[in-house]
Amino acid sequence: MRSRPTRPGIAGTAMTTPHFLLLFTAMLVAAAGNTALQSVMPAIGREIGIADFWVAVAYTWSAVLWVALAPYWARKSDHHGRKRLILLGLGGFIISMTLCGLALGAGLKGLISGAATFAVFAVFRAIYGSLGCATPSATQAYLASRTRRSARVNALSALASSFGLGTIIGPAVAPLFVLPFIGLPGPLFGFALVGILVFAAIALWLPDDTKGRRAGRGAAMSYPSIASPVTGASVVAATSPRTGKLKWHDPRIRPWILAGVVAGHAQAAILTCVGFFVIDRLNIAPAGSEQPISIVMIAGAAAGLAAQWGLIPRLQMGPRSLILWGSVIAAAGLLATMLATNLYGLVVGFGLASLGFGFTRPGFTAGASLAVPLHEQGGVAGVITAANGIAFVAAPAVGMALYHLDQRLPFALSALLLLALIPWGRARLA
Repeated sequence: MRSRPTRPGIAGTAMTTPHFLLLFTAMLVAAAGNTALQSVMPAIGREIGIADFWVAVAYTWSAVLWVALAPYWARKSDHHGRKRLILLGLGGFIISMTLCGLALGAGLKGLISGAATFAVFAVFRAIYGSLGCATPSATQAYLASRTRRSARVNALSALASSFGLGTIIGPAVAPLFVLPFIGLPGPLFGFALVGILVFAAIALWLPDDTKGRRAGRGAAMSYPSIASPVTGASVVAATSPRTGKLKWHDPRIRPWILAGVVAGHAQAAILTCVGFFVIDRLNIAPAGSEQPISIVMIAGAAAGLAAQWGLIPRLQMGPRSLILWGSVIAAAGLLATMLATNLYGLVVGFGLASLGFGFTRPGFTAGASLAVPLHEQGGVAGVITAANGIAFVAAPAVGMALYHLDQRLPFALSALLLLALIPWGRARLA
């Protein structure tokens, strides 16, 4: 009797490679679209004539909603059809990007006032913040239900890496979508179109899972941004046994979580300001600034990923060393960025800062994880994800308020915050 021919697939999974790529692309397009928008928002705000502070508030509103609702959708992924939730999140992304592009286009053409433009933009971004966070947890749950337990961590880690890859692709591709007949909102329409193609592919070719579903769940992921690269917390949460909710002030993990929150606030505040800083420091017009902003953001994303995917596995540094050395490197990078007078200096400075932050985030993640036993890994992973997201609640607005007072203030104060973390960390982190 002839054996049935096997179809190519992912090791340890019961799904084909094309199906895995569909899940991977669903995650990647959201991260790429989000960071592409980040790279053009400073120019759009300056062109419309709205204060930089309100640009930051309007943009980060979706991050607040993501942080609040991601755990809700992660729980729903256990009970509802995962394919449906993947499509729900992608649909939210497509609708939000399209409507935001139309609102910003109307503002740039003078059809509505600047204040009205960003008020409408904030409302439309809420669609993405509210629904877009359903996709990561649902894709994780879908993959987990088709993966043997022994291979689940590797499979989910490969899936989660799409977020990190998207943070590089987004800013790199964004200038290509700034076409003469569309202008600065072009990247929003471009990624909405890509999202439509991915939505259609998943709807047509990803097998439905509403019948005969196997065990498998997803977990909340951090807001897609170069300030929150993947640390593995969501993978741990998705693969660990369910336990009682762990509190962030648990004395075993509190110092690690505090270190992560401090470093996260410093990074989130700078990320909000860096696009405006590029325009002001290079003294360039908003129209056309998307290219140098993208170059700086790509350098930051690449440096952060290089730290996590290349340097950390080779250096074999412990969590405490990662936080301390990461803080030193990030502070030096922020000061170098602040003093830069040309594009080369901005790229080197922001890249160095992002390299340091690429150390601190895995450092506090690993430290908190090692502080609790195996049966509490799911609980601590949830706390880590929340800590990664909480920086987006207040830090962007505070950073832009400081930037309004003096362009150097956010960089200088964030560097001082990181330097203050070093003696505290040496005393409190074991």
